[in-house]
Amino acid sequence: MEDGITRDEAFALLKKYNKESFHIQHGLTVEGVMRCFARECGYGEEEEHWGIVGLLHDIDFEQYPEQHCIKAPELLRAAGVSEDIIHSVCSHGYELTVDIRPEHEMEKVLYAVDELTGLIGAAALMRPSGSVQDMELKSLKKKYKSKGFAAGCSREVIEKGAEMMGIPLDELLTRTLEAMRSCEADVAETMKKEEA
Repeated sequence: MEDGITRDEAFALLKKYNKESFHIQHGLTVEGVMRCFARECGYGEEEEHWGIVGLLHDIDFEQYPEQHCIKAPELLRAAGVSEDIIHSVCSHGYELTVDIRPEHEMEKVLYAVDELTGLIGAAALMRPSGSVQDMELKSLKKKYKSKGFAAGCSREVIEKGAEMMGIPLDELLTRTLEAMRSCEADVAETMKKEEA
């Protein structure tokens, strides 16, 4: 699979269009979660590709929020990124800003976990540990069901994503939480370097 961009180039590109540490951290988190799902779903040889898609999925969000997933192709093409990645990045805006349907399993995973990682991240910040390491599914589900909590994270999109993936919501919550646990330390270390 020809991506047209290396992982390090993708990270540099993310930082070119995103200055807020929240957006950079979200990109890194989704990258880590996507890599974890790639291995779990039997796409281990495509782990780097899945990760790059996760890293770049919100490339246009900070500077062009009104054109999210609409401006992305222009920014990505200018950097020489493959059309495969562009399609995948844009597909997570399906029925929100674009009509590009998630087709590949990777695109369905991205669609499902993007909003969910935001919700889990917000829930982690409320914990004394500030971490997902000691978060249990029960407490996550409680936050999930609370309409006022992380209201910007669309439950409808998360549920539609689980449906696209053909798995129950609880399984999506569990697997995403485990994936975030597995990459949390790496994300924190990278963020520390960025802020130094």
